[in-house]
Amino acid sequence: MFSEFFIKRPIFATVISLIVVLAGLVSMKILPVEQYPNIVSPEIQISATYPGATAEVLADTVAAPLEQAINGVKNMIYMYSTATSSGYLTIGVVFEIGTDPEQATIDVNNKVQAAMSKLPSEVTKMGVTVQEKSNNILSVVVMKSNSEKYDSVYVSNYALLNVIDEIKRIKGVGDASLFASQDYSMRIWLSPDKLADYNLTPPDVIAAIQEQNSQFAAGQFGQEPMDEYQPYTYSVNTKGRLVDEKEFGNIILKSDSSGAMLRLKDVARIELGAQDYSVSSQINGEDAVAFAIYLQSGANSLEVSREVKAAMERLSKNFPEGITYSIPYDTTLFVNVSINEVIHTFFEAVLLVILVVYLFLQNFRATLIPILAVPVSIIGAFAGMYVLGFSINLLTLFGLILAIGIVVDDAIIVLENVERLMSEEKLSPREAAVKAMKEVSGPVVAVALVLSSVFLPIAFLGGMTGVMYRQFAVTIAISVLISAFVALSLTPALCALLIKPGHADRPTPLFFRWFNNGFEKVTDWYLAGVKFFLAHRKTAILGFLAVLAAIGALFRIIPGGLVPNEDQGSLLMSYSMPPAASLSRTKAFTDKVSAEVRDDPQVEDILTINGFNMLSSTQNTYSGISFIVLKDWEQRKQPGQAAEALAAKYTQMGMSRPEGLGFAFSMPPIMGMSMTGGFEGYVQNKGGKSSEELMAKTQELIDAANKHPALNNVKTTLSVSTPQYRIDLDREKARVLNVPINAIYSVMQSTFGSLYVNDFTYYGRNFRVTVQSESKFRRSPDDLRYVYVKSNDGILIPLSTLINVERITGPELINRFNIFPAAKVLGDPAQGYSSGQAIAAMEEVADQVLGDDFSLSWIGSAYQEKLTGGASTQAFAFGLIMIFLILSAQYERWSLPFVVILSVPFAVLGALLATWLRGIQNDLYFQVGLVTLIGLAAKNAILIVEFAVMEVEAGKSYAAAAIEAAKLRFRPIVMTSLAFTFGVLPLAVSTGAGAGSRHAIGTGMIGGMILSTFVATLFVPMMFAIIGEIFDKNPDKKGEKVNV
Repeated sequence: MFSEFFIKRPIFATVISLIVVLAGLVSMKILPVEQYPNIVSPEIQISATYPGATAEVLADTVAAPLEQAINGVKNMIYMYSTATSSGYLTIGVVFEIGTDPEQATIDVNNKVQAAMSKLPSEVTKMGVTVQEKSNNILSVVVMKSNSEKYDSVYVSNYALLNVIDEIKRIKGVGDASLFASQDYSMRIWLSPDKLADYNLTPPDVIAAIQEQNSQFAAGQFGQEPMDEYQPYTYSVNTKGRLVDEKEFGNIILKSDSSGAMLRLKDVARIELGAQDYSVSSQINGEDAVAFAIYLQSGANSLEVSREVKAAMERLSKNFPEGITYSIPYDTTLFVNVSINEVIHTFFEAVLLVILVVYLFLQNFRATLIPILAVPVSIIGAFAGMYVLGFSINLLTLFGLILAIGIVVDDAIIVLENVERLMSEEKLSPREAAVKAMKEVSGPVVAVALVLSSVFLPIAFLGGMTGVMYRQFAVTIAISVLISAFVALSLTPALCALLIKPGHADRPTPLFFRWFNNGFEKVTDWYLAGVKFFLAHRKTAILGFLAVLAAIGALFRIIPGGLVPNEDQGSLLMSYSMPPAASLSRTKAFTDKVSAEVRDDPQVEDILTINGFNMLSSTQNTYSGISFIVLKDWEQRKQPGQAAEALAAKYTQMGMSRPEGLGFAFSMPPIMGMSMTGGFEGYVQNKGGKSSEELMAKTQELIDAANKHPALNNVKTTLSVSTPQYRIDLDREKARVLNVPINAIYSVMQSTFGSLYVNDFTYYGRNFRVTVQSESKFRRSPDDLRYVYVKSNDGILIPLSTLINVERITGPELINRFNIFPAAKVLGDPAQGYSSGQAIAAMEEVADQVLGDDFSLSWIGSAYQEKLTGGASTQAFAFGLIMIFLILSAQYERWSLPFVVILSVPFAVLGALLATWLRGIQNDLYFQVGLVTLIGLAAKNAILIVEFAVMEVEAGKSYAAAAIEAAKLRFRPIVMTSLAFTFGVLPLAVSTGAGAGSRHAIGTGMIGGMILSTFVATLFVPMMFAIIGEIFDKNPDKKGEKVNV
């Protein structure tokens, strides 16, 4: 016998267990640590620029041909694009979870290159970039100057040249980029009136800069071939690109025969400035420069964060005097605290399990035996996690916490049987161990196989839910398999060594006598219940049907969701001003609101970025965003201090001012999957309607949605009423006056926009040379009177005579989704409603409002949540099927497994009741716990069925065998179930960071185990008797009357 070998060689059994523990300890050191496994879909981003183009032109001429080429690329799930009136286009291609991002980048780039010939030449000249988009922000670093010596442009470029490149080289950093990039640019500020005095126009200036700011290759003296011997070859160096303001100021625009020269500095102001002034940032009201650091896929976030902090500390020693840094936003704080909370819960669970086991075994030596199984099984699981490429995350840690109560079960089953044999048959510890293993090896193997069979099929599910289930379920399965091996090897060896003969005959302390007497009464009540149901089978069957009906009703009324919203220690606040509001006007509003928020005692820091709309991921002057960093969780324990409550409070502050709107919201529960904690989607225009019609239909949807009780703050990023100007060129007049059309637009762009001329080299890096008029010449359309364009005849023509200016309204940005024009919509569940209910409500409203020409499609977490329902049903079905097949094979009967399967609904009902009573939603954590309950409920039933089968084989009837098995196995069932339940209890009552997910998984597990232990076990003997009597052809084992 397998176990007898280890009973005879206890040191060998101990060595194997120690090797398993050592392997686990080594794996713990090298496993990556993160909040979640890699469950965010890879995204590839395509970026293009079309200077001077409107959003509609950019969408039609650039986005459409690129999307048509990219559509259908391997593993793509959806695609979206955003074109802005500033000439920037971004296309995001989202792939299935598990897709190799490098291969996806190659595939998308191949498609883009195939479409390049269809793009405007201005776009191909500026370049189209294809790169993996990193969505997982690790931290935000802020740098600022405490003196007037350095402005934000200097600080921004110091960070770009000396800090960001260094950060990017840290192992595990995916990317680092400035929020408000102010790269150096040689700014040429033209004065149109001075240009006109000298009969010049902006194109003349541009041509002079392009001619004189160029790099030339002059060759070599003595370069081969030579017709005579040449002892040396010399390289020829020439003056190339200009390097500073003085050299640019000396660019010659005009000269005459007398040697008189007109230089650039005579008609323009030259300075080393910023390429873009459309975004600004402040930390706690002071000007600052912020850059985000993104985590590489699969990297250890805690380790990378430590490396980043060490690098910043090292680099800060060389900062110019007065420049300081801080890291106000750090996602690893939440990860670290929540994982530490789980670890704290882990040790609480271990302690409670030890107490429960000791309460039942009432002997320290006996208690030590099952407790030793815990470190071997739990620590050993880390080795399995390493082999399978898992990480230490919330899901794997939850799996290990649940495994604590499971892994002691096998050892308890063995120990309890050894003690029973020693007491009843007066066997020595070794003899009892050998005989006990002959009796319980079957149940131990059956339980291990059943539990593993419940979990392992889940490993083959796809998508986000598949990844989450896999990390959780396989971790438990590894622990269970190790536990079964320990129960068959180390546990019987320890029983033979540690248990002393006759210890059961020693006087029992008063407390334990009281407990034993009480438990005997409970056992008597339990047996009376078992006999009652055996005698009144129709009543029992009706009760079982009532359980099924209650399950169906509860599934309908419990709200669904993806994962719980957590207090992550920070909030986002989005600001919106009237369309076309200036950056200075936006900054004045955000300064007031952020100052009011900053005065709240719950706020640690507030980082504000003006000119950036995070909801649409675009830059515009009338939007802003704030990262609000809250005080530590230990300082915010009251309900009104939770992130959700504070978000409502700060929203009131943002909505109370007439100048603009400010809305605060929680961070998304899974970073990188969505921008907000609510839902996101697109209204697609599939009927070829205009932008105005799309806007009208989207607004109708939003108005109807905001009236629905399950929805709150539904909005769209689309606006077709942004104030704009349209300039119509009189082409006939331009032709009559012999004015080139391209010269007209060049003059307009270099006057009212910023025209990129060429590059200059500074600090070993290339920066742009940009031409633009002084601010006083571009305030309004009236300033056109100062601007001239030169005809081919050399005559200056006032620009105002060639164009007509009309004030209009139009879209600031154009969205597209899966090739169709679209409007992005966002929203939140109303108070008391789950994300699943909000999504269902939006779909209900969309069905009523949108009609045939428009449709609603989901992205981000809402898209993933729509997929989870089917996956969880599959997981549940797989678990039941595997239990049936495993037990059929073990019992060599098709009927008996139904006894075990019919016990599962009681656990499901208990989980649903507990979840409903506590007001928790049916989310992924609850569903993962439900799958676990299948195995645990089956385990209790197996313990009864296994012994009942033995009694039947010994000649008893099915009813008598069922009663005897129930009597023998009730104590170990209660002991193991209570050990598991108390092991899970700390999850259900925990507080602090990440408590929402712990409550979601712990509450259902406790409710399920209570009903499985104290209700299902009443029905299992009756089910065994009914099924046994129906399918057994031996009449001697049927029909025995049960006395109640």
